[in-house]
Amino acid sequence: MSHTLSKARPIAAALAAMSLLAGTASADVTVISFGGTNQKAQAKAFYEPYAKAAGSKVVPGEYNGEQAKIKAMVEAKNVSWDVVEVESPELARGCEEGLYEKLDYGKIGPKADFVPAAVTECGIGIFVWSTILAYNSDTLKTAPTSWIDFWDLKKFPGKRGMRKGAKFTLEFALVADGVKPEEVYKTLGTKAGVERAFKKLDQIKSSIQWWEAGAQPPQLLAAGDVVMTTAYNGRIATAQKEGKTNLKIVWTNNIYDFDLWGIPVGTTKKDEAYKFIAFASKPENQAVFAGEIPYGPTNLKGTALVDKKIVPELPTAPQNMKGAFASNTQFWVEHGEDLEQRFNAWAAK
Repeated sequence: MSHTLSKARPIAAALAAMSLLAGTASADVTVISFGGTNQKAQAKAFYEPYAKAAGSKVVPGEYNGEQAKIKAMVEAKNVSWDVVEVESPELARGCEEGLYEKLDYGKIGPKADFVPAAVTECGIGIFVWSTILAYNSDTLKTAPTSWIDFWDLKKFPGKRGMRKGAKFTLEFALVADGVKPEEVYKTLGTKAGVERAFKKLDQIKSSIQWWEAGAQPPQLLAAGDVVMTTAYNGRIATAQKEGKTNLKIVWTNNIYDFDLWGIPVGTTKKDEAYKFIAFASKPENQAVFAGEIPYGPTNLKGTALVDKKIVPELPTAPQNMKGAFASNTQFWVEHGEDLEQRFNAWAAK
């Protein structure tokens, strides 16, 4: 869809591009995402306009990132999901295991159109998101400014919300313990570093309220169940938009990452999957998505189309990138399974 078109034949090329979508109006495409506000934004930016352009339907579904579901489908050769939103380490691991198709970028668009890290073998980035520190200004009169404050139970008494998993939880523990963001993965790659992270988590374990779905942190904050929490920046921004202006974001040392589109191996609708991904990867559609939930576009032309008022809320805004660090996908592919097992055993104690 995003091939370079010959200037000599713009009308023919435009008609051909239209027939690529409309001419094959037929099969519906099943798109699985993380649900909630994210899915609502995807419906407006991707599903509805795609259905109009392609003359077919997007059948939405949701999950919490469980790769076991995809593995079971692929191994049983009974794949009912055509396009799946996947976090980067899970996608990289699934790619190695043969769960996702190796992408043909000729069917999506020029790689040079995208943030380089968004272009991977088995997935194309949908958006850049951040895990940030969020707090309720009604319950905390002094604003926290760092992960060190998150760990300070004396100065900021009350429960803390954290995602129930090793990923990001261990990184923030090390940052709170004084490790520089650029040294986090090097430290976490050592036995001593892992011990240090868990020892730091021990300090606040009895004050942690675990969450699993992205919709939970704003709810926990609004209900006063926690005074601060790790959260996805877009979920807090959406809550603010809905009137919960007492929920605040601290961008200091946030961790950013991509969610990507992947195509499970064995779908019978591979052509439709590619058409949907190509459509959703266009800058104008990504800009609509960012307008609904402030996650950064991966298409380099996308940010220029986003409402100027929203740009400061994006993880990719320069002031928010200062001191931020990228989730190390390769690290989590190599160490994720061991660390998650260790985390689950620790959390169950």
